[in-house]
Amino acid sequence: MDTDNDRVPSIIHCDMDAFFASVEQLKNPELRGKPVIVGGKPHSRGVVSTCSYEARKYGVRSAMPLAEAYRRCPEAVFIPPDFSAYQEASDNMHKIFSEYTPLIEPISLDEAFLDVTKSLRLFGSPLVIGQKIKERIKNELGLIVSVGIAHNKFLAKLASDLSKPDGFLVVTPDQVRELLDPLDIRRIWGIGEKTAQRLYELNIKTIRDLCRLEEAYLTNLFGSCGSQLYLLARGIDRRKVENVRKAKSIGRETTFPTDISDMDDLEKCLLTLAGDVARSLRRERVKGYTVTLKIKYQDFRMITRSKTLDKPTDLEEVIFAEACFLLQKLVVKPIRLAGVSLHNLTDCDEPQLSMFEESREQKAELVKTIDRIKDKYGEKSITRARLVEPKKKPAP
Repeated sequence: MDTDNDRVPSIIHCDMDAFFASVEQLKNPELRGKPVIVGGKPHSRGVVSTCSYEARKYGVRSAMPLAEAYRRCPEAVFIPPDFSAYQEASDNMHKIFSEYTPLIEPISLDEAFLDVTKSLRLFGSPLVIGQKIKERIKNELGLIVSVGIAHNKFLAKLASDLSKPDGFLVVTPDQVRELLDPLDIRRIWGIGEKTAQRLYELNIKTIRDLCRLEEAYLTNLFGSCGSQLYLLARGIDRRKVENVRKAKSIGRETTFPTDISDMDDLEKCLLTLAGDVARSLRRERVKGYTVTLKIKYQDFRMITRSKTLDKPTDLEEVIFAEACFLLQKLVVKPIRLAGVSLHNLTDCDEPQLSMFEESREQKAELVKTIDRIKDKYGEKSITRARLVEPKKKPAP
């Protein structure tokens, strides 16, 4: 890459390796070298959030049902997610990123694009910056990140994906065709199983095959997405790194170990979900106008109901109250999954709806205090009385 010409974009894609599982192994060194599966109990009906590379050797993958993961790797250690720990690790990672560029586009907790084009004269070439970031994350955080470097986002992400685990790959403009040509077409953004199957039927299997097709032909097949495929097959991606990337919604959901229909149990679940969502909203410094309740019944029928508020909120009691209002309008029969989310997010500081008489300032200060306690001592350090399980009486 030409380090003397800062007009040529220099994009770094950082993607943490088996992030949730790696954080768990960092918290508990006894788990290092063992197959770790994050998601919940092995016989529950949830899915794998992520797993260590030791578990992947057995064919375990993200989004796989936990029961199937257990069948493939019964000796694995199954752990429920600890999102507060993952958020803390992600925040620390972003602090390191910010020392090299302000242009950071987070994709998820464990993944981000960095535009270091204007940082080269200060810190050196993209290769040097990428190496420094990789080394610092390992030395300071005890975690492993795969790094891809290129002149656009598509190629940078592809580079980090291809070099995993513990990878580091730089793609220069003159290496693009050599890199892309032999790859399966599913390596291109926007090509899912259905699109891939249609291309396979046309004997288009590799990116080299795709590159031989005219743009008009692809547009005729796939509409406006055809033009995107035409460009990406040639390694062309004009999207910029967006350093202010706001989530469109923030939500949480849970799959119950057994179907439930008791209203009190459902409301306790909604209270927990509302608290998690509210905390995430405050962490992102946004509020939401629209509360959405998601329910999946025993027969797998999925429904959602929403209500838009007059003013945005990040308070759990407001979110909980609206979720309960929506729940009351539904037929309560055995439910296997419940979810709560906030949409139409904004960062404006409008007055909040309050369920109580205390002033907005008092409520905001109380919420901040609770957040600080949880940040320091963990999510379970303080909770509502309604969510505290009564102690079981000893057997006579």
